[in-house]
Amino acid sequence: MKKWLYSPMRDVDRVPVDRLRQFPREPDMLVYGLRSLGAFIIRQLLHTYNRFEIIGHQNLRTNRSLVIVANHCSHIDTLCLLAALPLRKLHRAFPAAASDYFFQSVPRLWAAAILVNALPFARQARVRQSLSICRELLANPGTILIIFPEGTRSRTGEVGEFKSGIGALVAGRDVAVAPCFIDGSFRAWPKGKRFPRPRKVRLVIGTPRNYRDRRTDKTDVCAIAAELRDAVNQLRPGNESH
Repeated sequence: MKKWLYSPMRDVDRVPVDRLRQFPREPDMLVYGLRSLGAFIIRQLLHTYNRFEIIGHQNLRTNRSLVIVANHCSHIDTLCLLAALPLRKLHRAFPAAASDYFFQSVPRLWAAAILVNALPFARQARVRQSLSICRELLANPGTILIIFPEGTRSRTGEVGEFKSGIGALVAGRDVAVAPCFIDGSFRAWPKGKRFPRPRKVRLVIGTPRNYRDRRTDKTDVCAIAAELRDAVNQLRPGNESH
């Protein structure tokens, strides 16, 4: 009979808040359990309160690494994208979250690190460092990155310009990129409102695309960002090109 070897987490001597801020995080069965329970409750609330609907679910069925890009109007957006994934994949899914917003106050840190497994992303300084972490994660098969290339929530509900960082991340890499459109989240919980409202929310998932044959120069990087923005916009319900 094999002897079971147990090795303690490398960050066991750190205070809980510092452990949550650290990325990549050490595996933690308690956190995994809380995340799975939270995801189950959130999914039930979305379906009941927001009549949440998913179109194109089959486009996320892959065991390879995947980048999900979507429009961004609300805090609900991340929850909707995570709700489209199997529970078993939650701990390999990393929504990019603004480090200056979600990783400062303890309540937001707790929600970001435990509930949604967020990746702290620098929006101003150290952007290249954040992109480097994303590339390292994608090198591991089965990783799912959730990115909102607008960089912040829309105040009008319209899709803003996509930052070129998304192009820099996927250009020349053999990784699937799935465009998504989240419809109704702006009405359900717009920026500036304290609580969500009972409005219908629909997630439309498009066919994944690949940019492995594209160059990594500035022209192609910006072109990829523009193409992905168009792909997301075309998924808007009622759009004739969808």
